[in-house]
Amino acid sequence: MSSNKFLNKDRLLKLKDNKLIIIIIIVAIYFVTIPLFFRNSSYLLSVIIYSSILSCASLGVWLTFSIGRINIGQAAFVGIGGYTTAILMTKFDISFWISFPLSGIIAAFFSLLLGFVLLRLKGIYFSMITLTLTNLTNLVFLNAGFITRGANGIMNIPRPGAVNIGNFTIIPSFRTDNYYILFYYLVSIILLICFISIWLLYNSRIGWIFRALRQSETLTQSIGINIIKYRIMAYTICGFLGGISGSLFVVYIQNIFPESFKVADSINYMLYCFLGGLDYIFGPILGSFLLTIFFEMLRGIQKYQQLFYSIILICIMLWIPNGILSIKLSKNKEK
Repeated sequence: MSSNKFLNKDRLLKLKDNKLIIIIIIVAIYFVTIPLFFRNSSYLLSVIIYSSILSCASLGVWLTFSIGRINIGQAAFVGIGGYTTAILMTKFDISFWISFPLSGIIAAFFSLLLGFVLLRLKGIYFSMITLTLTNLTNLVFLNAGFITRGANGIMNIPRPGAVNIGNFTIIPSFRTDNYYILFYYLVSIILLICFISIWLLYNSRIGWIFRALRQSETLTQSIGINIIKYRIMAYTICGFLGGISGSLFVVYIQNIFPESFKVADSINYMLYCFLGGLDYIFGPILGSFLLTIFFEMLRGIQKYQQLFYSIILICIMLWIPNGILSIKLSKNKEK
């Protein structure tokens, strides 16, 4: 018995060491190798920038999954965040560095208000209502032409400026030829902050309550936990992550239209989580990068792009229902 215990401990230590090595390699590639060797490849940097922005939004969707809710309305909050930044920067000449957090806060505020009503619903009812949110916000953006410019959208959104304290420049201006590499570092740092924040939250007491809610809301409530409070907390954080993702997106492409964020985007955010693995915080990030890169690889066959994309997604859902990250763990359990 004692020898078996030591063997199990050794296996656990090896697994932890392997995970640490993999994390170090990923971080090194993401923060050092790519910007160092591919800094002049605007296309590659654009794909990774886009994947990183999608990862931030998908982390919010993953958090609502952690409380047992299937959220198919994240594109609505991404749109709210995007329009907030676009309006503040073009109409009120407010700096991106102020507009960026405000976009997250405003999106979180709307998710907070909606959460009081929507989170009373369960199962398919909640999912279907959130599915309509994206179309609803698109209609609002389309008809509120006095501030959103309607179908014409908002164009020529300025790039982020420099942040100075006295004569010292903390953040350089993005209005230079090095725009792609500067934006790459911006989104990579924000994604890292979001990931660490969600990881710390999920491994705290709040995270354990989220897990309990997913298992049984009735049982969780029976031990004196205010389940409405924690549902709304998760949904509000989800809205905040959607808001800052939308802010990054519109500043990067420098325009926004009512159709910029569609129902298909909300579905994709959900699929990123499924592909990576719902039981893993890194799941939505892995799913976002893999599907975005794969979609770019299929760009050469525009005619059949959606067909191949759909077939491969169906195959993944059939043969890897718990996500890609579950493959290695299942093998370890068998051993």
